Amino acid sequence: MKRRVVVTGIGAVTSLGCRIDELWTRICNGESGVRMLQRFDTSRFRVRFGGEVPDWSVNGYVAPKDVKKLDRCVQFAMVAGIDAVKDSGLDFSKEKPFRCGAIVGSGIGGLETIEIQHSRLLDKGPDKVSAFTIPKLMANAASGQLSIQYGLRGLNTAVVTACASATNAIGDAMRAIQYDDADVMITGGTEAAITPMGLSGFAAMRALSERNDDPAAASRPFDADRDGFVLGEGAGILVLEELQHAKARNAHIYAELLGYGASADGGHITQPDKSGVGATHAMALALHNARLDPSEIDYINAHGTSTPLGDQAETTAVKTVFGQHARKVSISSTKSHLGHLLGASGGVELVFCVLALRDGVIPPTINYHTPDPLCDLDYTPNQAQERKINVAMSNSFGFGGHNGSIIIGRLRGTV
Repeated sequence: MKRRVVVTGIGAVTSLGCRIDELWTRICNGESGVRMLQRFDTSRFRVRFGGEVPDWSVNGYVAPKDVKKLDRCVQFAMVAGIDAVKDSGLDFSKEKPFRCGAIVGSGIGGLETIEIQHSRLLDKGPDKVSAFTIPKLMANAASGQLSIQYGLRGLNTAVVTACASATNAIGDAMRAIQYDDADVMITGGTEAAITPMGLSGFAAMRALSERNDDPAAASRPFDADRDGFVLGEGAGILVLEELQHAKARNAHIYAELLGYGASADGGHITQPDKSGVGATHAMALALHNARLDPSEIDYINAHGTSTPLGDQAETTAVKTVFGQHARKVSISSTKSHLGHLLGASGGVELVFCVLALRDGVIPPTINYHTPDPLCDLDYTPNQAQERKINVAMSNSFGFGGHNGSIIIGRLRGTV
């Protein structure tokens, strides 16, 4: 029999802030963290805005001597992870280190380090490339650094499945606990791809919105006038525990992880299947894994990136899976507030599902003004809605055709 898994700690780094309650208030108030970029000169770029984390500092989290060893991507994970552990109340010195682990996803990893060190290689020669280059850029650096931070010696891996990375990481962490490979897992995702190469690469694909004249209104999931996603950055990290382990230490339990499903489109490297067949299977598998009927889902935090094809495919998939209930379930895309955090998106969005469950509030999809006949469900336009939420689903779909869906719910009964 699978063991039960609960969420006991949450942490996030986003363009709207890093303190959970303040961030959640701003999301529910319909604020946007998308603005003109400040970290580098974008005057020659087709797109000049994004969901950039402002005034970034790791003071109080990472020793000054260690900051230069961590890419911005890993710094985000460390801050969100340390906040999540603090929120959980865990003292890892009292835990069995081989029963505690970390799985953190990232779609790209240390892109800024790659760009900086490549420039040094070309300009100054190979002897001037930093000795920290490889440990900073590798995609597994975040999970490795978090395990070092707390002396965790259990399962420690990294997931790289583009924009599904965090959701796949959380699903893997959930299963590690369910099948008795761990009692505690730190998990989620992190990304810092707002760099010259990241911005220009996505723009060259014509994947990004080009609303330079109105950045805050650029991310408009499911709206008929959507023209691409907005590049964001940040991290979302959760602490997962086996239920009895959490209860034994009187931990505050936010929610229970009920189901997880993953699939592949097996079609195109960047475009989703128009019928949403891969997304359909991931959601259906998560429901099967949770032993839930589609009618029991109250809220879906949609992948909802604001791309013409992606939003339509997800809507089609929701209709296929949920049938008549598709028009009763509340849906929203919090990417409308923050932009698309790529490999970190599923972590941040599951944090929002946890908070929606806690407070009975559906966060809004902002910038929704013109209905799309092909996207005709309840996307909670522009204003948060109060609703009793017992069960919520979070969807993540990524380049490569990767699909992941996680279901959480209120803790049911006692064991």
